[in-house]
Amino acid sequence: MPPRNRTLSKQQRSGKQSKDKKEKKVPDEATLRKNYGNSGTEEPAVFYLTPTVAFKAIFCFRIISAIWLHISDPDETFNYWEPSHNLLFNYGFQTWEYTPEYALKSYFYLLIHAVPAWIYYELFHPTRVLLFYFIRCFLAAICTFSELLFYKGVCREFGIHIGRMTLIILIFSPGMFVAGTAFLPSSFCMYITFLIMASWFYKKRALAVFLSFVSVFISWSFSLLVGLPIGYEMVVLKKKRQTFLNYFLLSFLTALVPVLDTDSAYYGKLTFVSWNVLKHSFSNSANPDPFYKPWYFYLVNGFLNFNVCFVLALFTPYLVIWIQKILPKKPRNEDSYPYKLSLGVLYLWLLIFAARTAKKEQFLFPVYPLIALNAAVSIDALQVLWFKYFIKKGYHYTRSTIKLAFMIILCYCVLGLSRMMASYKASHATMDIFIQLSNVNKNLTGKTNVNLCIEKEWERFPSSYFLPDKWKMNFIKPPFNNEIPGYYVEDEAQMAKFIGKEKSIYVDIDHCDYLIDSDNKAASKNEFLYSSHRNWTAIYSSKYLDERSPWLSRSFYIPTIWESKCNFVPFHLLKRNRFPRKKSK
Repeated sequence: MPPRNRTLSKQQRSGKQSKDKKEKKVPDEATLRKNYGNSGTEEPAVFYLTPTVAFKAIFCFRIISAIWLHISDPDETFNYWEPSHNLLFNYGFQTWEYTPEYALKSYFYLLIHAVPAWIYYELFHPTRVLLFYFIRCFLAAICTFSELLFYKGVCREFGIHIGRMTLIILIFSPGMFVAGTAFLPSSFCMYITFLIMASWFYKKRALAVFLSFVSVFISWSFSLLVGLPIGYEMVVLKKKRQTFLNYFLLSFLTALVPVLDTDSAYYGKLTFVSWNVLKHSFSNSANPDPFYKPWYFYLVNGFLNFNVCFVLALFTPYLVIWIQKILPKKPRNEDSYPYKLSLGVLYLWLLIFAARTAKKEQFLFPVYPLIALNAAVSIDALQVLWFKYFIKKGYHYTRSTIKLAFMIILCYCVLGLSRMMASYKASHATMDIFIQLSNVNKNLTGKTNVNLCIEKEWERFPSSYFLPDKWKMNFIKPPFNNEIPGYYVEDEAQMAKFIGKEKSIYVDIDHCDYLIDSDNKAASKNEFLYSSHRNWTAIYSSKYLDERSPWLSRSFYIPTIWESKCNFVPFHLLKRNRFPRKKSK
């Protein structure tokens, strides 16, 4: 028998293709009700970013942040970089928050970063600058893995289309560009938020509960808010109280006990830092004037870090309710969580932190994943509404309205990249100046100890990791009163030095070999410009953005316009001139 001919004729192929096309075209209402919000398997021709591609895209942006970005918050320097430097090299600055009286910072959290750095240092003996960037790259890798798992979880819970947009929003977010590699408990809390939500979306509720309590014990007590819907769903809706209790006890043994043991050993008494932070947050001294911000601070900050997507995230509940009204039948899979549980944490977090007078950008870090997710849901809802009211017929709403989603995402990405570039160009002078210290040190001969000093620009000091060996950072008393950290000491009687008003913290200008200073003439009439004095010569100079520049001009980078509209302050590394003494007659 001749072999069966498996090749179809041209007429048969064309007939089969036309038949497939007819089968693919379904009524628009049925398409919406069947496909909106499911796992994505029903969606035709959905482009899926594989985990490998997603990992490379995320890691590319996080590693750029680790290498390029400056430290924008002195709290990160003096409360985390400096104590970690002290753990590794027995030298660093300490703030009042590390005093046994307050005990608001966890040494266990510091050790999570210091131990990998110590291993790297013992194996390869790098310079301290390289050690600084190693820790940052270590944070970039952790952030990348947690974002990747979150992306996969969103694809499973909300569909490939929403997962894909969530990933793009995270990658091009200026907020994530900063938070992804910041040495802050709020960033660590954000990493765990990624893992908590990913575990929950994969229906691993017990793991999500465990991670929620781990985040509370190790990073930040307020992170309990992220786990509230998970606990409610598990205890109230699923009636799994015993499982919830078991994993709480497991987190107690594996996280809280080591944290209590470590912090109590360093503070010399039984210390539970998370409880101290919570208690201090609601005390009368919890809201100092430097952190006071108006009620709309988070609205402005959210727009800068997520621009149009932050606005969309605020309107997600309204859009979801609208969608549910026009699609009376249940549009999602039966095992999907209600929107009020999976998306509602963001608004609870915003309400609580907006009500507090003390506001900082880092307080929003833990809910950055939810801002991206809610914004992606809003974009998807807008596509459904556009399809419903303007297109009405088509193969699928995602395909028919792809131009709408593309325009929103394109606008978001352009503004996001513009904001990232503006942040880099505004303050890269800080890192440039301190990196030059290693080059200066190479040219020194016959000098054992070098005194580097800083006065009014003390908040721009990145950390002691940038000081070469045998260099010491000193503070000159500025013309204004401020709280400046003191050196680490073991004697509790010396704790008063940390307030910064103790005279022994400051040194006289005559003791300084090098000086870092700016020519910010408008900052204060009492400030002395050392660069114009005959005793000092600028050996390296750069410029940083003056914060009194127009708000809109400095917020987003537009070539030529940004340079022409903004004001800049010269930033110098100064060397003392050693004049020969006059010969006596």
